[in-house]
Amino acid sequence: MPLPFEDVLLGGLARDGGLFVPATWPTVSAGEIRALADMDYATIAARTVRPFIDSELLDDSLLAKLARETYADFDHSDVAPLRQIDEDTWLLELFHGPTLAFKDFALQFLGRLFDYVLARRGLRITIVGATSGDTGSAAIEACRGRSNLDIFMLYPAGRLSEVQRMQMTTVDEENVHNIAVGGTFDDCQDLVKALFADHELRDELGLSAVNSINWARVMGQTAYYFAAAARLGAPDEAFTFVVPTGNFGNVYSAYVAHRMGLPISKLVVASNRNDILYRFFAEADMSIAEVEPSLSPSMDIQVSSNFERLMFDLMGRDGAAVETAMRTFRNDGVLPGATQIHEDSCYLFEGQRIDDDETLAVIHDVYTNTGILLDPHSAVGVGAARKTARDGCRRIVLATAHPAKFPDAVSRATGERPPLPQHLSDLLERPETSTFIENDVNVLRDFIRHHAAT
Repeated sequence: MPLPFEDVLLGGLARDGGLFVPATWPTVSAGEIRALADMDYATIAARTVRPFIDSELLDDSLLAKLARETYADFDHSDVAPLRQIDEDTWLLELFHGPTLAFKDFALQFLGRLFDYVLARRGLRITIVGATSGDTGSAAIEACRGRSNLDIFMLYPAGRLSEVQRMQMTTVDEENVHNIAVGGTFDDCQDLVKALFADHELRDELGLSAVNSINWARVMGQTAYYFAAAARLGAPDEAFTFVVPTGNFGNVYSAYVAHRMGLPISKLVVASNRNDILYRFFAEADMSIAEVEPSLSPSMDIQVSSNFERLMFDLMGRDGAAVETAMRTFRNDGVLPGATQIHEDSCYLFEGQRIDDDETLAVIHDVYTNTGILLDPHSAVGVGAARKTARDGCRRIVLATAHPAKFPDAVSRATGERPPLPQHLSDLLERPETSTFIENDVNVLRDFIRHHAAT
């Protein structure tokens, strides 16, 4: 049975462990897409998410107000500006929010949605999330100091950049709890899912999610695909989007835009050395391998949660079949039926893989030729675009993080060490607070019970 948006927002993950998706895909007409070209980003965002949010919950006026408040503090007037880097390739800069990464686009909006819905219902919740680098700081920034929620953020100990880690661990708020886990991001993600499967704990603490397992995260990211394409000529032209991704959430948001009617020629899934998504789209091989640390740590993932949402459409929206396939995948490490799913996805998706040496070479080349500094994740996207066959469509590469979040890699490639923006200039001097735990769900459960305000 379909649930209202506010239940999906607060629930995060379905009680059976599945992910929420819309019952049907709304359609945006060609005329509506064309009109977006002359709108500011906040207006585009409000119009893009409108079909997914009940008007009884948020009318047009209130939705527009929340969108304006969300993007008012981004440090670029265009919010998500486009920069041309060669004859047919543009960078879509998604790092002008408060934590310098694309996660701000959805999570700043999500924080305001939580505030509104919790006040409306008179509730308090406990948010538990996992991060491979950027979700954590963006979620904490969106939730810090809010009186109606606590946030517990898990991250893999020793596997984030120093700036990524300190953007989380230097936040001094009573409702913020950082947890370093002895393991990988996949381990952190599994711990979060295990907590949500504990229905007694879930009900006791009002568990909710901010990872892209929460549909509202995916929804909030869809707007910048519409904004970028409309500004460059959609719907009269189709574009290829190149998306560096690990958990498949950002590129799935592009798929949502495609299903809504945005003309997209190709979605290029750009992977680093942890290349399970590349192997699937290139070779129909989805088999779990060891997670290897890389220069682009936010993509150091093997089990991509949002791929399950794509599978749902490709498997005829048969939830039981998806559940069976995912259970086998997690137990055996190999996705059954991958060949058929691969064949059904190739009309839109393509995979490319960029290793660390190639990443450094791209950062160096783009800086030498354009003066633009790329972070390693964005460089994976540019490198993937260069490996993609030119089909006559212009390409938009998502620049997902500010280069100052990864100064060591940028300096290694260019000799230039990008400074942090003014509001974070003293970040590395701030005191840190974090708790280390082993990869043990019982230890985590006890920690959250002890520290959550109920």
